[in-house]
Amino acid sequence: MSSNPSSARPHGLNLQTTVSAGVAIVRCSGRLTAEVAASLKNEVKSLMPASQRIVLDLTDLSYMDSAGLGTIVGVYVSAKRTGCELQLVNFNQRVRELLGLTHLLEVFESCGRHSTKFP
Repeated sequence: MSSNPSSARPHGLNLQTTVSAGVAIVRCSGRLTAEVAASLKNEVKSLMPASQRIVLDLTDLSYMDSAGLGTIVGVYVSAKRTGCELQLVNFNQRVRELLGLTHLLEVFESCGRHSTKFP
């Protein structure tokens, strides 16, 4: 198992990535906004060639704007194209509302439940 704790990003986004047995878990904390969305996109895309499943754990994500949402949708589409499964877990009420407003909640809701177990 390898762990790559990323340092704090500008404007408060922190990503901590753990990879084990073909599953990458990216723990996101802070704020996912236009200023930092590219760092999440780059991190997740770098994991796609080697991972069968990528889990974005949003437990500690305090805020996400429309650019952050667009980034998540973009990496979801990229993952599908490469045969990788992308899941969102532990998203808060604000993220749930944003997904609902954009009619994306049903895409992510089944994997967004709290207490998801990781291998």
